[in-house]
Amino acid sequence: MGSVSRREFAVGSMVTLAGMAVAGDAAAGAGRQAPVAQERRTGHPIRGMWLASVTNRDWPSAAGLSAAAQRAELAGFLDVAVERRLTAVVLQVRPCADALWPSPHEPWSQYLTGTQGRDPGWDPLGTAVAEAHRRGLELHAWFNPYRVAFHTDPGRLSAGHPVRRNPHWAVPYGGKLYYNPGLPEVRAFVREAMLDAVRRYPVDAVHWDDYFYPYPVAGQEFDDADAYAEHGDGFGDRASWRRHNTDLLVRETAERLREVRPGVRLGISPFGVWRNAATDPRGSRTRAGVQTYDDLYADTRTWVREGWIDYVCPQLYWNIGFEPADYAELLGWWARTAEGTDVDLYVGEALYKAGDPAQPAGWQDPAELSRHLDLAREHPRVDGHVFFSGREVRDDPSGAMARLVDDHYRVRLRGRR
Repeated sequence: MGSVSRREFAVGSMVTLAGMAVAGDAAAGAGRQAPVAQERRTGHPIRGMWLASVTNRDWPSAAGLSAAAQRAELAGFLDVAVERRLTAVVLQVRPCADALWPSPHEPWSQYLTGTQGRDPGWDPLGTAVAEAHRRGLELHAWFNPYRVAFHTDPGRLSAGHPVRRNPHWAVPYGGKLYYNPGLPEVRAFVREAMLDAVRRYPVDAVHWDDYFYPYPVAGQEFDDADAYAEHGDGFGDRASWRRHNTDLLVRETAERLREVRPGVRLGISPFGVWRNAATDPRGSRTRAGVQTYDDLYADTRTWVREGWIDYVCPQLYWNIGFEPADYAELLGWWARTAEGTDVDLYVGEALYKAGDPAQPAGWQDPAELSRHLDLAREHPRVDGHVFFSGREVRDDPSGAMARLVDDHYRVRLRGRR
């Protein structure tokens, strides 16, 4: 992906937030509330980094490297995590309906060899788990449930790809191809495709990012009308049905995870805004152009309040004081949301924005991220932070990571439990 950030992974959301549509004036100008008094419970602390494989964003640095070169790069990132006194690496192992392990369900990822389905000659996920654990690091296996391809032509997928066998499973939208979450057989398939990795390897967690239904594309409609006609009985509108489909994936995966390998955690890293307060009084005092409940059909607040997941890691990718989506406001909102549950709260941090001249002024100060961790100390419900992403953790072009480590990570946490 070169310089593409996680938002492409979520580029649509970045563009939307850069020119945020005002959802209403009800939240604007409201004073910041003091953090709710919280009684500290024993959580599972974490210091993590994402390591993205999609479009060769972090690792491997290019498709087609030798197995030895890929191994060496991977080991280098794990060593960097140790040097930065982190405790976990969140490795993307299923970026596009493919696999970084010998899956019987989906083809080898093209980001390994350059050709989807081609055996890279080694087992990246198995190696990553073993090498991470040897260093005392947790290894969270990061899966994208529904994205199939960064194009819309099933004929370009590898021979034998599930979409080639079941073309009705896929929906073209916004120049990409997605599995249709409204089909029960699709949900069952993607769940088992992901759980295959859990059966094979002692990963510490199953991790999903912010992609459920795709980010909205202006002027386009995600065409699931036939699935809604067949499976939408009992729902007053398609939006409620879509949220139900996403809920089912979460709940059913959590149940199967406990059966397949008890003790492996389910964590989700959603887009940082559930709903704006102008839309729902339970929402945050933000004016985000994207709301996960309404646009991605992901009721992230319910997943936390009902305890369906083990941890939540909202992507709070904005600086303190950013008026449409203030980091401080959202940090407090998520802390209050997690209060009274057993769900651990980690904060997704936009290290990639630090020092980027295209970002707001707040990101030009190398101390911005360190201030995020200062602020988190006011919220005992926060159990840690995860940084996007590996390349910036390693290269640290702005010096923001080094400053954060010096300010907050001088003491090394005990590694993998």
